[in-house]
Amino acid sequence: MKVEMAESAGFCFGVKRAVDTVYRLSEGGENKVCTLGPIIHNEQVVADLEARGVRAADRLEDISDKKNTTLVIRSHGVAKQVIEELKRQGISYEDATCPFVKKIHETVSVHSQNGYAIVIIGSASHPEVQGILGWTEGSGHVIETPEEAEAFTLENPAQKICVVAQTTFNYKKFQELVEILSKKGYDILAVNTICNATSTRQKEAEELAGRSEAMLVIGGRHSSNSRKLYEICKNQCENTFFIQTAYDLRDIPLDSFASLGITAGASTPNNIIQEVRKACQS
Repeated sequence: MKVEMAESAGFCFGVKRAVDTVYRLSEGGENKVCTLGPIIHNEQVVADLEARGVRAADRLEDISDKKNTTLVIRSHGVAKQVIEELKRQGISYEDATCPFVKKIHETVSVHSQNGYAIVIIGSASHPEVQGILGWTEGSGHVIETPEEAEAFTLENPAQKICVVAQTTFNYKKFQELVEILSKKGYDILAVNTICNATSTRQKEAEELAGRSEAMLVIGGRHSSNSRKLYEICKNQCENTFFIQTAYDLRDIPLDSFASLGITAGASTPNNIIQEVRKACQS
């Protein structure tokens, strides 16, 4: 069986930066290390960090020893109010927000202050989108589907709209939703905030799936960008399988395929990718 790996599979710059920050802090500081939510959507990495004493808190209220804890803000970023509350409570923190996400925060903050309504194209339940909403001065709306775009209205039809996207959103779907909003006659400023790494990963995965008999997408079960990769690959290759580790290969009939493509989400560490690749080639 021919096995081909996508070049851009695995950690993106922002995720690697955040994960490296937590590992660095866990290796020797006086303070305990805590992350606001799991540092990435990968159970294996989170479990390894827990073994090193790193804990994940869902809320600031869940941090028991605030004076002796360093909080790491993950690559998804947080709302403006969270940063203000950290400073107010005097909690030590390191901001590992992805620079591309930071740029979105700045964009929506400036435009909301200038009277724009903000439309974020992405998943309302995703922490990155929730963080972006916290920089919109209360003028934010979230749209994920064509149906939601069709139903979208503003109380003031003359109000300008600034449209941004979750960094890991599917670019073709982003274009589709912007087009639906544009046809409604609103004055729209569309800012493509999907990061280059995501666009490249999605394009490579689509092309690889198109020339492979079977496709593996490696990612955490809660990883939004990994799930989007799966959808893209599934559209090109019916025999597309979503796995978390090499252990999941046990139920997949790989021997029945002549060619296999492998890609991985931005929250998948290289050691897991290599274990899967080795298992497929053995």
